[in-house]
Amino acid sequence: MTAVMEKADAQPKTGEIPSFDVTIKVRRFNPEGDAAGESYWDEFHITAYGTDRVLDALHKIKWEHDGSLTFRRSCAHGVCGSDAMRINGRNRLACKTLLKDVNPGKPILVEPIKGLPVVKDLVVDMEPFFASYREIMPFLITTGNEPTKERIQSAEQRERFDDTTKCILCAACTSSCPVFWTDGQYFGPAAIVNAHRFIFDSRDEGAQQRLEILNDKEGVWRCRTTFNCTEACPRGIEVTKAIQEVKRAMITRAF
Repeated sequence: MTAVMEKADAQPKTGEIPSFDVTIKVRRFNPEGDAAGESYWDEFHITAYGTDRVLDALHKIKWEHDGSLTFRRSCAHGVCGSDAMRINGRNRLACKTLLKDVNPGKPILVEPIKGLPVVKDLVVDMEPFFASYREIMPFLITTGNEPTKERIQSAEQRERFDDTTKCILCAACTSSCPVFWTDGQYFGPAAIVNAHRFIFDSRDEGAQQRLEILNDKEGVWRCRTTFNCTEACPRGIEVTKAIQEVKRAMITRAF
């Protein structure tokens, strides 16, 4: 009786998700040690499930294979934007990318996002990115005394900039831009998107200041409309459209 029960327990359960072997190749960089300053590919073989995310695979590598592997992560639900990286040549969030959706049966290549200095492995220095973000004054600018009641805004007025409020500052759009790769002074799509969010806000009074900042030679006019930024955005923001609207506002308000 016991033997029969043990055999029955060994059978796969109905609806059970099958596991599979996957190869993860990670672009490594260590500022210290024998190979200081030189990046290289490191290969790991793990067992995973199709519903696992790339972030789950990186956790498995770090916890079971190599504790020195370094990457950023926080909420793990596509809200914080901290785990943006290049996965098979495309900027994605590791926490939103399923292994079964990334070249099934082939090695998965994981690299740091481009255009920003690499600190270690998949971690980049985000300061240049946030410096551009701060420069466009990403806050509500108003004049007069502190209001005694809510600043009223219609649904139509809110809809005007709704899309660009979704930005989570992951840098996926900016680090997918070829202009940003070659010109570190370019504000980049994310900064322009966040400027758009306030330029078209009916409650804000700092639109002209932001437009003057973005009219700089490293501002919106450096955009070459390649749509890389729109394709890379994990939140589905129409980044290229927002940049074009800022350009149009700059021209119409000037004349």
